[in-house]
Amino acid sequence: MIETNDLSKQFGEFWAVDGINLSVKPGQVLALLGQNGAGKTTTVRLLTSLLSPSRGTASIHGYDVVKEPDKVRSVVGVLTEQHGLYLRMTGMDYLDFFGQVYQIDAATRVSRSHRLLEIFGLERAASQKIGEYSKGMRQKLALARTLIHEPPVLLLDEPTSAMDPKSSRLVRDSISSLRSKNRAIIICTHNLAEAEELADQIAIVYRGRILISGAVDELKLRILGPVEYEVKISGDWPAKPIKLPAGVKLLENINHTRRFQVEDPSVANPRLLKELLKKNVDVISFQEVPRTLEQVYLKVMEQVHNE
Repeated sequence: MIETNDLSKQFGEFWAVDGINLSVKPGQVLALLGQNGAGKTTTVRLLTSLLSPSRGTASIHGYDVVKEPDKVRSVVGVLTEQHGLYLRMTGMDYLDFFGQVYQIDAATRVSRSHRLLEIFGLERAASQKIGEYSKGMRQKLALARTLIHEPPVLLLDEPTSAMDPKSSRLVRDSISSLRSKNRAIIICTHNLAEAEELADQIAIVYRGRILISGAVDELKLRILGPVEYEVKISGDWPAKPIKLPAGVKLLENINHTRRFQVEDPSVANPRLLKELLKKNVDVISFQEVPRTLEQVYLKVMEQVHNE
């Protein structure tokens, strides 16, 4: 659905995007993470044919972003940071207007507009002028607009920006529901928890380049090392050391809690638990220590800044 090869954009002497390689297949969600100015928004503009690359190529749904810009725009739904809402229009008129831009027939425009307004909790504000909408309502309307022509590719720049927790949850659930075997989605976000929840693939961008990319669990393993498990018991640990299975390393021993690093949990954990029970250890809990995408991101950025 989305393919780039050495995609690059230069402004004067500055390379805003420098050698971006992406591949997003149908059914996948890719999250682009990075600081302001990292090149995320410029990448989105290149993918929508709003900018021409200085070097490299990109295609959307099989269409070349340079040679077939009109076809690219017809199959892409874009949510930008600046929505360009027409504040004197009502919500319903706004969606109908963009339905006309995409040459959708009148009956389909009306049914889709009503359905989208209902999905995003805006049906009661359908006849209200957009200028009277709250920031969260405007964000949801802008997202509804990106879906009016049912595009197979979505490019979403900060989709839950300025939203309260309830509205953010609604939008995240809606994005999850948009995942299908016939659609690919790229999300640019600063919300790392949101990225971890929604994305299959992560790409961390810094100064126009991709520092690292891959599935969330893969990146956790590569950057943070093997998974860790914490064992809590009642009473004291046995006086004699417990024989640890291969691939298990003791990291911490604090009071009634021990933390282990485990190379292959599916093999080592049953053996470790069996050994604990054989020593008559009263196990209260045996659980994986949570590791987040935020930890991965911070460590990657720390490594970059230390180089």
